[in-house]
Amino acid sequence: MVEDVQKHSVHTLVFRSLKRTHDMFVADNAKPISLDEESHKVKMSVKLHTEYGSVLHMPMLKENLREKGSQGVVDPYGHKQYSANQGQEVEYMITGTHPYPPGPGVALTADTKVQRMPSESAAQSLAVALPPSQSRIDANRTAAGVGDIYRHAGIPERSQPPSMSMAIMEAGSKNSALIAKKAPTMPKPQWHPPWKLYRVISGHLGWVRCIAVEPGNQWFVTGSADRTIKIWDLASGKLKLSLTGHISTVRGVIVSARSPYLFSCGEDKQVKCWDLEYNKVIRHYHGHLSAVYGLDLHPTIDVLMTCSRDSTARIWDVRTKASVHTLTGHTNAVATVKCQAAEPQIITGSHDTTIRLWDLVAGKTRVTLTNHKKSVRAVVLHPRHYTFASGSPDNIKQWKFPDGNFIQNLSGHNAIINTLAVNSDGVLVSGADNGTMHLWDWRTGYNFQRVHAAVQPGSLDSESGIFACAFDQSESRLLTAEADKTIKVYREDDTATEETHPVSWKPEIIKRKRF
Repeated sequence: MVEDVQKHSVHTLVFRSLKRTHDMFVADNAKPISLDEESHKVKMSVKLHTEYGSVLHMPMLKENLREKGSQGVVDPYGHKQYSANQGQEVEYMITGTHPYPPGPGVALTADTKVQRMPSESAAQSLAVALPPSQSRIDANRTAAGVGDIYRHAGIPERSQPPSMSMAIMEAGSKNSALIAKKAPTMPKPQWHPPWKLYRVISGHLGWVRCIAVEPGNQWFVTGSADRTIKIWDLASGKLKLSLTGHISTVRGVIVSARSPYLFSCGEDKQVKCWDLEYNKVIRHYHGHLSAVYGLDLHPTIDVLMTCSRDSTARIWDVRTKASVHTLTGHTNAVATVKCQAAEPQIITGSHDTTIRLWDLVAGKTRVTLTNHKKSVRAVVLHPRHYTFASGSPDNIKQWKFPDGNFIQNLSGHNAIINTLAVNSDGVLVSGADNGTMHLWDWRTGYNFQRVHAAVQPGSLDSESGIFACAFDQSESRLLTAEADKTIKVYREDDTATEETHPVSWKPEIIKRKRF
C-alpha cells in the first residue's frame, strides 16, 4: 500500500512538472506543443544528467563554420542549425580537454594544440601526393608490361639493379618523374710525379725496423735488429754515429723538436732517452711488461707515448719519468701509436683489429673503430687535413677526426702493411711485408705508382720487406727501412710530366664499403 502511494506521488510530480514546462513554453513561443513531445524532451534531459553529469563541466565541442551569405537558424534548444546544401567550404576545429603531445623536438604552439580536420581541397591534394595504388596503376596502363607477363605466367618479377633504382610517382603531380640514382664516381685525381730510387745505404747487420728524420733535416736515425741505433747524414748518406745500449731489436726511434733528445724503444721492454750532446742514455722509462713496438712525442708538451705487446699504451712525463696514464682496452698487442695537438690527441692501432681514439686528460677511450678485419699495424695523420689513415692486410682506410667517421677504402695493396707515410702534397705511401710499396693520391684514393725494389745483393729474396718509411722535412725525399738490412732513398722524377706519365684514370664507381 505504501509503495502504491509513493508511485502515485512520483507520477503526480512528473505530470505537474511537464504541465508547468508546457505552459511556460507556450507562453514564450505562442506555439502549442503536445505533451508527448514535452515528455520525451524531459526524459532526454534526465538521461543526459544521469549518464553524462560527471562530464558536463568539460568544455563543449566548438564548430567553426564558415558560411557565405547564410545565417544560422536557432532551434528550440538554443543551438544554431546550418543548412547542409549551401555549397560552402566547412572546416571543423575540434579541441579536447588536454593538449596534443608534441612530436620529438616540436614545441607546443597554438597550432600544435589543435587538431584540424582537412578541408576537401586539402584532402584532394593529399591524395594526389600519395603513391598510386596497384588498382589505379592497372587501370591507367594501356599496354602489357614485363611485370604483367611475369605476373600472369606465375614467375616472380625481377627486381631492378640497385644502381638504377627508380622513384615512381603518379603522372600529373608535380613530383611525377623517373629519377635514376647514380652511383658516386671517383673524381679525377691530382697528378703526382713518380718517385724513383736514387740511393741505397748499407751499414746495419740486421733488419732495419724503424726510421726518423730530425727536425733540422740534416740527419736521420734508424734502429735495427742488430740492437744498434745509427745516425746518418741525410745529404750524403754517410754514417755519423752508432749508439749501443739495447739488448734486443730496436723497434722505434723519434727525435724531439723541443729538446736535444732522442727516444728509442725495443723488444727488451726498455724505453730510453738519449742526450745527443753526450751521446748517452740519461733516462729510462720502466713499466711495460713486454716488447715495446712504437713511440711518439706530443708536439706541444713534454709527454711521451709508447705502445707495447702487453696490450697497453703508456703516457710518460719526459722529465720526471713518471707514468701518467696506462691506456687499457685493447685485447692484443698495440702495434702503433700516434699523437697530435688537437683532440683526440692519441690514436692507437692494434693486432686486435681495432683503432682507438683516446682522451689524453682522462686516459680513457673516446672512440673505438672496428671496421678492419685484420691487424692494424700502421696509422698516419695527415699534416694539413683533420684526417688520418690506417693500414691493414684487408684495406687501407681513411677516417675523419674527431669522431673517426669513415671516409673511403684504398684497396689494392694486398699484403701485410707495416708502415704508412703521407706528405703535404697528398702523396700517401704504404709499405708492405713483401717488399712492395704503393703510392696513392690522398684525396681520391687513386694508386698512381707501385714499386718493388730489388733486394740488396747477397740477401735472400725472402728478405724483401719494408718495415718503416718516412718523408724528410722538405718532403722531397722518401726513406724506407727494409728487411735486406738497407735504407733506400727515393725522390721525385724531375723529368716526368703529365704527358710522359699520364693518369690512367676513368670514373670508376667508388666502393664505399665499411667492412
